[in-house]
Amino acid sequence: MRILVSGSLAYDRIMSFPGSFADHILPDKIHILNVCFLVDGLEEKFGGTAGNIAYCLKLLGEDPTIVATAGKDFAAYEAWLRHCGIAITGIRRVNSEFTAGAYITTDRSDNQITGFNPGAMKHSAEYPVDDCDPADTLAIVAPGNLADMQDHPRRYKAKGIPVIVDPGQNITAFSGEQLTEMLTGATYLVSNDYELQLIENATKLTLAEIVARAGTVITTLGENGSVIRQGAAETVIPACPAADVKDPTGAGDAFRAGFIKGLSLGKTPVEAARIGSVSAAYAVEHHGTQEHRFTWPEFTARYAAAFGDL
Repeated sequence: MRILVSGSLAYDRIMSFPGSFADHILPDKIHILNVCFLVDGLEEKFGGTAGNIAYCLKLLGEDPTIVATAGKDFAAYEAWLRHCGIAITGIRRVNSEFTAGAYITTDRSDNQITGFNPGAMKHSAEYPVDDCDPADTLAIVAPGNLADMQDHPRRYKAKGIPVIVDPGQNITAFSGEQLTEMLTGATYLVSNDYELQLIENATKLTLAEIVARAGTVITTLGENGSVIRQGAAETVIPACPAADVKDPTGAGDAFRAGFIKGLSLGKTPVEAARIGSVSAAYAVEHHGTQEHRFTWPEFTARYAAAFGDL
């Protein structure tokens, strides 16, 4: 099956500050804030929604195509994707920009200050879908370029390609009318419970109306698993137990990859969500979003322990 993963590619540049931000910020001087934090070092990780989902899909034995943009500093990330065997034919290079980057500083109390440069993500991926066979193609539209997030679902639906709409952290960038158009006629809508509430608030649609428009609504609940809504039916999927939770970042993208894998195997959305649950467990056991590893036999054994034979 051809799997198109639309979203972002980004470098996550992570810094640790050994002190407390609060010790360096004077509340009565917040209007003239001017602070400098001497960090212990910097780690660079590969990230972005499209990169994370594609990475997990490759571990799961699929051959996804990333639909995204990258900048003039993409060489290291490109080498990583090639090393992983992930297709880069859908990545548009924008040589006048840097690849999107998140600059994250965390203090000893786990408070974070993050700066995000969208860079190349400000540009459309300009990916054609005319040659896609709707019977053998599945697409996910995850947070990335805002124009693509509106245009790709429209084109996929017009072509008859099953599409997972995942507006995520970009929900607030869209109007209620835009969100309503994006989810109406989608095959699946996926979000966490907080994001689902934001969608309800923005669109003025009830949950039942959203389910009626989007077909199947998947809501992730963190350590409490997920819930699948289809018509009037609701099914709760428990989280797969994690051996040691080190970093929840990337768990949502790993869940989405597992869900897509399930659909590619012809599984029901409920069964696919269980596969997503196992995929997410691997992600939270490692720092970074593309650091975990597993083989398919290891994965199926872990699935069997949690949910029974795959």
